[in-house]
Amino acid sequence: MREISHSEKEKRIVNPEQDSFEEERFDKTLRPRAFDDYIGQSGVTKNLKIFIEAAKLRSETLDHVLFYGPPGLGKTTLAGIIAAEMGVDFRVTSGPAIERAGDLAALLTNLKDGDVLFIDEIHRLNRSAEEILYSAMEDFVIDMIVGKGPSAKSYRIPLPRFTLVGATTRAGSLSAPLRDRFGVVNKFELYDDKELAHIIRRSAGLLEVDIDEESLHELATRSRGTPRVANRLLKRVRDYSQVKGSGHIDRKITEITLDALGIDGKGLEGLDRSILKLIIEKFGGGPVGIDTISAAIGEERVTIEDVYEPFLIQTGFLHRTPKGRVATSSAWLMLGLTPPEEAQAVQLSLETISNDLNPEAISNDEA
Repeated sequence: MREISHSEKEKRIVNPEQDSFEEERFDKTLRPRAFDDYIGQSGVTKNLKIFIEAAKLRSETLDHVLFYGPPGLGKTTLAGIIAAEMGVDFRVTSGPAIERAGDLAALLTNLKDGDVLFIDEIHRLNRSAEEILYSAMEDFVIDMIVGKGPSAKSYRIPLPRFTLVGATTRAGSLSAPLRDRFGVVNKFELYDDKELAHIIRRSAGLLEVDIDEESLHELATRSRGTPRVANRLLKRVRDYSQVKGSGHIDRKITEITLDALGIDGKGLEGLDRSILKLIIEKFGGGPVGIDTISAAIGEERVTIEDVYEPFLIQTGFLHRTPKGRVATSSAWLMLGLTPPEEAQAVQLSLETISNDLNPEAISNDEA
């Protein structure tokens, strides 16, 4: 499957992945460095605090940790906090950067006792490098074979005890042997508006930006549940306020900025709406195949599946079925159209499934 190009991602202000070195540097200035400053993912952080404290009491390294979930939710940040809380060095790399098994072996042998090694996009490790990780994670050794044929020799290289923190946006792409070697596995969820408003307020303070409460709420609701997007939008609104306003961020300048960027009140941008309009206006709300959508809007299938669809599905505007994509009644209403009975049935089905998975929601509705 073709990887989404850098240029494709860079076009999107709401792209949850880092799109430049400059943004990476900007992100680092805003990253929390302790649990007390980290906002959101309360279930993940609560467990990690206990595991870290227990490891420190036993003078042991923390079990290997796997984070999975959409990009931009703070997986790298939390890995750095783990290293800081354990009082050890933090080494960072990514799956695509490790091209050969020897690259990973060199990285592992240069670790010190207790170090935290963070591998982002760990699902993109090549097979030979992944196999080295098996013995490194389990027995803290590397088994290397030097030479070929009858003269080949096997060497076992001991490693310091370390903690591997892996991050992936595609947990299903990890092989079972690698996934099973992680002692702590945590899923990251999208943030709610209250948490995002708290993050934006903290970031504004670090950037010395004056922002009012209404603007905090407006930015939070349009940030697609993602802190990285929230901070990027804050940066753009700051630019507008300095050039078009007084430097103070109020609701008016916030709305002007976000409208200029083409981001509506739901966090949808132009192509998000184009996909929904296509399904509704040309195909009666669906179902319609992904290849047909790709051809109709002029975007490659992988771009639609990995970049656009996840948020549309998470916000309840789109539904995947065995026959194709279906626009829900929420999508019809959002576009100012009256949904047919089929779309209402899909929406009701989704709400029923959601309630079945969330007993608390049922009790609240009944109340």
